[in-house]
Amino acid sequence: MYDLLFRNVEIIDGTGSARFRGEVGIKDDTIVAVGTELPERAHEVLDGRECVLAPGFIDIHTHSDFPLFIDPRGESKVRQGVTTEVIGNCGGWAAPLEGEARSTARRQLESFGFSDEIPWRDMTGYLEIMTGKDLGMNVAALVGHGAIRASTMNYDDRAPDQGEMQKMRRLLREAMEAGAFGMSTGIYYAPGSYADADELTDLCTVLAEYDGLHASHIRDESDYNIGLHRAIDEVLDITRRSGSRLQISHLKTLGPAVWGQAPELLKKLALARTEGLEVAADQYPYAASGSSITGALIPRWAQAGGREQLLGHLDNPEMRGKIGMEVQENLRRRGGADRLMIASYDPDTDLEGYTLEEAAQMKDTEPAEAALQLLAEADASFVSFVLQEEDVRTILGSEYVMVASDGRAVAADGPLSGGHPHPRYFGTFPRVLGKYCRDEGLLQLENGVHKMTQMPADRLGLTDRGTVRPGMKADLVLFSAEEIADRATFEKPKAYPAGIRSVLVNGQVVIREGKCTGRPAGQVLRRGQ
Repeated sequence: MYDLLFRNVEIIDGTGSARFRGEVGIKDDTIVAVGTELPERAHEVLDGRECVLAPGFIDIHTHSDFPLFIDPRGESKVRQGVTTEVIGNCGGWAAPLEGEARSTARRQLESFGFSDEIPWRDMTGYLEIMTGKDLGMNVAALVGHGAIRASTMNYDDRAPDQGEMQKMRRLLREAMEAGAFGMSTGIYYAPGSYADADELTDLCTVLAEYDGLHASHIRDESDYNIGLHRAIDEVLDITRRSGSRLQISHLKTLGPAVWGQAPELLKKLALARTEGLEVAADQYPYAASGSSITGALIPRWAQAGGREQLLGHLDNPEMRGKIGMEVQENLRRRGGADRLMIASYDPDTDLEGYTLEEAAQMKDTEPAEAALQLLAEADASFVSFVLQEEDVRTILGSEYVMVASDGRAVAADGPLSGGHPHPRYFGTFPRVLGKYCRDEGLLQLENGVHKMTQMPADRLGLTDRGTVRPGMKADLVLFSAEEIADRATFEKPKAYPAGIRSVLVNGQVVIREGKCTGRPAGQVLRRGQ
């Protein structure tokens, strides 16, 4: 007898194959039967008439490291059908936490209202603590190069010496042995930006020994430093020299200088694959990115040494003027201060939802100076309207690109309900299936599901999730293909999607008829288990 039986469903199995009508039997946490008319009875039967049953979605690029520690429900993701969240992207910061890495993590946790001592120091400790949480979904971790570097040499803008390089290799090995699925780099951001290609190749050579994934926020997605195309060439060459596998994070053309260049990027990826390099990418389906004052506007040289040294620069009129000039140039790169909407700013939440241009008017100053005034109190996160829809569509249509949110697991209530976040936190996956698959026909529904399930599972090396077949874990989502839609907007981002009927995590129903059941069915996943 099955514990649960889905009847009368259209099954999209995650492989990209055509859908078929059938039934799915589940026992404990595992799919045990897939067929047209399963003969056995079940303790519970879910009639999925006029609905699609698919594998649970795997969000391969998220920043939920600390949000799930604060609120492990992960409602904004689970309600989209996400059953596995991949954390630790863009260089970290979950672990390791030594030196300036720990200080950076403390500031991030304080922004979520957590002021106690951080109760872990390494990946082993972090994963053990998360194992004890009532997780609403599965969690898989990458170790961040930024956290490794800051734990070794703080925010120093220089190459590591032999001893420091040895320590970074050791910290990477320890994280991989603890169960990390790979390493992320954020070489656009400090302190990752201070690393050269030789340092990254050295670490990726270690990573290749574990067949781990290198997920990279590349050095430039526009014309900030080396340029978009040279930035992609850099990580491809690191892949070539190290033998590692590459995931280019949130592939995009950011800003007027590179708009319209998406076809050229995809040709570059296709050529690398013909060479034998294991490279793919992910993307969020919006014409707006997310960043912060330090990430989007402050030059990296000014961030060397950490936040206290940066604040010292701002107190020096000459240095403040130099930084302000570069902030103005970076605003130009992003199309102006009216394209940057403040998503969260703890010292003055009344500014959330306004653009930097509007905030500057409120402060009766210029946008660059307004950004520096805000930064003196705390960093602010932005939603940046700096992408073009045609590039978004072109990248999404590529066979080498999967879907990811680049967002956090938050909620419309509770400790993570503040701010004015990017709507991708609440709507990424339904948006692809509703807008780009059903409404616009850019993708077949089967292909859209494939980009959310088997593709990211294969990239991570998850052999028991990502498809609907016997022996796989029962991470499943039941949705109406006619009704599925994102309802989160840039004006009102904290809205759950429509059309998600049920979500199962490890065989447990966590969403029933669109409502959370409160079952903590998620697990911490570890590489090799």
